[in-house]
Amino acid sequence: MTELKRRNPRLEWIARNRLHAEHARVLATLGRGQASEWQGPNGLRRRNPHAIGFTGPNGIKRIDRSGAQQGGARQASGAAQVPESRRAVVIESPAFYVAVVPDMTGGRLSSHDKDLLGLARQLADAKGDAPGAVLAILPAEHREQQLGDAGIDRVITLPEAPAGQFAADHQLPLLESIERTFGPRHWLLPDSALGGADLGRRLAMRLQERPATGVWRIEPDGSAPLGWGCTARGAADSLDIQRPLPRVVLALAECAEPVDQSRHAAETLTLEGAPSAFATRISDQGAVAVDPASIALAEAEFILSGGNGVRDWEGFHQAARALGATEGASRVAVDDGFMARDRQVGASGTWVTARVYLAVGISGAIQHLQGIQSCDKVIAINMDAGCDMIKRADLAVIGDSTQILAALVARVQQQGGARDAA
Repeated sequence: MTELKRRNPRLEWIARNRLHAEHARVLATLGRGQASEWQGPNGLRRRNPHAIGFTGPNGIKRIDRSGAQQGGARQASGAAQVPESRRAVVIESPAFYVAVVPDMTGGRLSSHDKDLLGLARQLADAKGDAPGAVLAILPAEHREQQLGDAGIDRVITLPEAPAGQFAADHQLPLLESIERTFGPRHWLLPDSALGGADLGRRLAMRLQERPATGVWRIEPDGSAPLGWGCTARGAADSLDIQRPLPRVVLALAECAEPVDQSRHAAETLTLEGAPSAFATRISDQGAVAVDPASIALAEAEFILSGGNGVRDWEGFHQAARALGATEGASRVAVDDGFMARDRQVGASGTWVTARVYLAVGISGAIQHLQGIQSCDKVIAINMDAGCDMIKRADLAVIGDSTQILAALVARVQQQGGARDAA
C-alpha cells in the first residue's frame, strides 16, 4: 500500500475558484486562508491566478469580479465563516467621546454611515496614549447586529418617538441631554437628505455652534482650536473650503474609509435624566407613497432586475408591481429592447446601492457585477447553477424564472401585502 496522500481534485478546484459558494469553507478546511501559492504534489510551487491582486506574466492584474478589491466583496450564502482576524479593541476609560448620529436607513448602517464611523475613529484614535471612544446614538427600531465591527465603542438607543411626532423634535432634546451628560468633543452626522443634514443643523443651532457642512476630508492642524482642520465642498465654480474642524460636523459619503481592521466593544449605555415629554409644533403624517417605477436606480432600495433569461416580461413587470420593486435590467435585455436604457445596471449603466438586488435570468457579466458590488443583499434566480451571478449571490434559487416569479407573486398576494398587479 502506498503512503502517498490521495488528492481531491474537486476540493482543489473549489479552492482555486474564488467565486464558488463553498470557496471559504474549503480554504478553511485546507488551512490555506487566502493563500496565493502552495506546494503541489510534485514539489513545485503552484500559484493561484484567482487570488486578489494576482499579476499575470504580462504584468496585468487580474480583474476581481466579486468586487473584493474595491471592498465590496460578500461571502456567498452557505459558505462557512472564516475565523475572525480583526483586532479586538476595548476602551475602558475614554479620554473623550466622539458622538455619531447615523441615518440608519431601513434600520441598518448604510455605506454613508460606515464612512462616518470611519471618520469618527480617526478623531478618536489620534492620540494612542489617550484614546477616545466613538459613541453611536441609534434609533430604537434598528436591526444592526455587528455594531462593534463598524468601529463603535459605546451605544445609546433613543426611545421610539410617539406616533405622529416629528422625528427631529423628538431627538433634539435627547441629544441635548447626551451633550450635558457626556460632553462629546465632536458631533458627527451624515450630510444627507435622509435626515442627518436637517438634524445636524438643528443640533448646531441648539448648541450655538457653527457647523461644517459638506466635509469630505479632515487632517491634523496644530493651529486649530481642536487640533484638526477640514476640507468641505464648495459651491459650483468655486474652490473647496478649508477651515478648522468645529464640534458639529456634517460629512459627505466617502469622507473616510470604513473600519475593517478592528472589532470594538459596542457597550450599551443608559441615558439618565432624559426628558419624558417633548413639545412639538409639527405633526408627522408618515412617508408619502412613491411609485417604485419613478425612483432612479441609483436611489432605489429594492431592485428587481431582468436579463437574457427572462422569457415572460409581462410576468416580470407584474412581479415588480406586486413586490413594490424598482425595475432594472442587464445590458443584453436593454440592447434587445425589453427595457429602457436608463434601467441598465452595471459599469456601463448605473452603479446601484440597493439593500436588496433580485437578479432574474442574469448570468453575471463582469460589468454587471461591478455595478452591484455595493448592494447589501443579492438574490439570484437562474437555471445555470454555475454562472457568476449565482456565485456572487447571498441567496440563489435554481429554476425557471417564470414559474418562480409567479409563485412569488402568488405568495405575496396570499399574505395580503401585494400591490395592485392588475
